[in-house]
Amino acid sequence: MKRPEDDGRVAAAGQEGRAWRASRPRRSLARCLAAAGALAAGLAAGLLCRPALAAWPEKPIRIIIGFPAGGPLDQHARLLSERLTQALGQQVLIDYKAGAGGTVGAQLVASSPADGYTLLLANTGTMVINPALYPRLPYDLLRDFAPVARTAQQPLAIVVNNDVPARTLPEFIALARKHPGKLNYGSAGNGGISHLVPEMFKQATGIFMVHIPYRGSAPAFTDLMAGQVQFMAESVPQAAQYAKAGKIRALAVTSAQRSAALPDTPTLVESGLKGFEVVGFYGFLAPAATPREVLARLSSAFKAVLESPEVRSRMVAQGADPAFLDHEAFRRYLSEELPRWAQAVKASGAKVD
Repeated sequence: MKRPEDDGRVAAAGQEGRAWRASRPRRSLARCLAAAGALAAGLAAGLLCRPALAAWPEKPIRIIIGFPAGGPLDQHARLLSERLTQALGQQVLIDYKAGAGGTVGAQLVASSPADGYTLLLANTGTMVINPALYPRLPYDLLRDFAPVARTAQQPLAIVVNNDVPARTLPEFIALARKHPGKLNYGSAGNGGISHLVPEMFKQATGIFMVHIPYRGSAPAFTDLMAGQVQFMAESVPQAAQYAKAGKIRALAVTSAQRSAALPDTPTLVESGLKGFEVVGFYGFLAPAATPREVLARLSSAFKAVLESPEVRSRMVAQGADPAFLDHEAFRRYLSEELPRWAQAVKASGAKVD
């Protein structure tokens, strides 16, 4: 039997239902606004945790060189730094941290803040040969650094003294095969590129020469011209200087194309050694956690500088060929160079002095 209070409860429930349905849009809007507020707060917090990339760079940028002033790396840095200052709108300074074959400077950059304000000007020896020469380096190339840009390649020249009865590289190879162990080659020191390239040459040709290490290329060239050693692989500028003066003879260059400094000297490939191309490199690295946006800006700035005809001509005069790679391509390049030079060190039996 239906009671009067039942009708009241039904009516009240109906009113509550109508009120709930009427308030539903307001509650949905409130939830949306709350969610939007939380999202905005999260984005704001995220932005506070990130560097202000839009304003980068806000202060001078340092290029660290792990060798004394006045050498080839210093020349390369000075050539680029003034134009980088113009491209980035901030002063680019050069700082020398010499020691342990470039290791001191490399370690300093690896441990620097990853904000794009400290860069390392690296070369083949420091970054891809030293890891195979030194059992415990204080840094790892691919773990502790972010590649920024490769800026140049540095070919070497294959040279002999004037008493060697060979006018071409094939003639020299034939001579060395005829007199195994009778010819010497000089280098700037154990484990350097001027040591390892002749070792690669020996393996590629099957010849045997005796290695005579020196403390630097200058005394090695002195003995080359005096006939104490017969063969060297050295940087193009020094080789070209002595060759043009008629003090030595250049037989080949190690790059894929002929060098502008030695235009009449063929490449190794032209001389019959197919696939034999070996060059050093110059490039810039940053600490590993440097933001990708900063790496991209730096890479673009280096690319713009290297497009200058004046920079390119002066770089060639210094013995380096402009050879830009952006930060992604430079990382791939370094990944390929590491095992190549490690194999060369192993095959040569090179030991650190």
